[in-house]
Amino acid sequence: MNAGTDVSKEGFGVGSFVEVRSKQEILRTLDGNGRLDGMPFMPEMFQYCGKRFRVHKLAHKTCDYTTPHPFRTRRLKGTVHLETRCDGAAHGGCQAGCLLYWKEAWLKPAVGPAATVAAATAQTSLHPAETLAPAKCNDEVVWSHTMVSNPDGTRRYLCQATEIPNATSPLAWWDLRQYVLDYWSGNVTLGRLVSAMGYSVYYNVSQSGIGVGRPMRWLYNTFRWVWHGSRWPRTPGALAEGRPTPAATLNLQPGEWVRVKSQEEILQTVTAGNLNRGMFWDAEMVPYCGGVYRVLKRVDKLIEEKTGQMLTMKTPCIVLDSVVCQARYSACRMLCPKGMYPLWREIWLERVRVDKVVSHT
Repeated sequence: MNAGTDVSKEGFGVGSFVEVRSKQEILRTLDGNGRLDGMPFMPEMFQYCGKRFRVHKLAHKTCDYTTPHPFRTRRLKGTVHLETRCDGAAHGGCQAGCLLYWKEAWLKPAVGPAATVAAATAQTSLHPAETLAPAKCNDEVVWSHTMVSNPDGTRRYLCQATEIPNATSPLAWWDLRQYVLDYWSGNVTLGRLVSAMGYSVYYNVSQSGIGVGRPMRWLYNTFRWVWHGSRWPRTPGALAEGRPTPAATLNLQPGEWVRVKSQEEILQTVTAGNLNRGMFWDAEMVPYCGGVYRVLKRVDKLIEEKTGQMLTMKTPCIVLDSVVCQARYSACRMLCPKGMYPLWREIWLERVRVDKVVSHT
């Protein structure tokens, strides 16, 4: 079996084309709470009905941010990620831009020039979604389950991200089958898998408490030129805990080009706990240091997955186009395909003139 071959129940391999079923077909798969196997179908997803997309990743696992740190990975069945993200229209305008989870029952193989003969053959058979009747769900049910009212009068939003515990089962980080599936599904290349495994072993040994941490980090930083890498990804910030952290106001707007500052420069703006005014500088952002990217949007509100509460930021953060978490360095949730957008403080970025980035476009 090669990467990208059929690994899901319905044969939706990474890179294959699928068509989102009609609204009525999807509604017939949902229970009285607008869910299938605990996974909500959200109003933001109706706009994709009848449209064709390429399978982006097999969503066989996902990070669970609803639990206290350290975050863990959860197992999903019969789910994929398409190249579609939530626009937050039905959830108070949340700007997190999460990759949507698509149950395979909501999809069918696409028939056409981009589809395979096998997909065209599968199209001729009925899917259980077409035979479920009568429907237990309708548009109103889907919309009514986007939020609930708390006793204190506040709102708690319900979305695919907040309901992960109800749509998944536990997955231990040491279950090697998930990493095999990461590769065989086409989610990651063999090189990415090997480098992630190598870093994980190296990091855990350095944290073992047997006195090798400092020399191992020194070796990593000294020989990082071999793999053209950054400094130790989890290097603490330069500022003492509790000390005020600096800020910058660039008023960056969508469409502008920026360069991510070097890791060394950014570490001068965060505390030893890697915080800048409450915003975490995460190791998953390190690979983007020095790169040039387009500003996708400014973010000033998003739903906290743990509580379902809408958080409003005192200072807007920036999301960069095509810059996502790759779960290279995340303990206990390595190679998660969730692809969340990291949030960037403007002090970590610098404007770049358009004529200077022509070669990057």
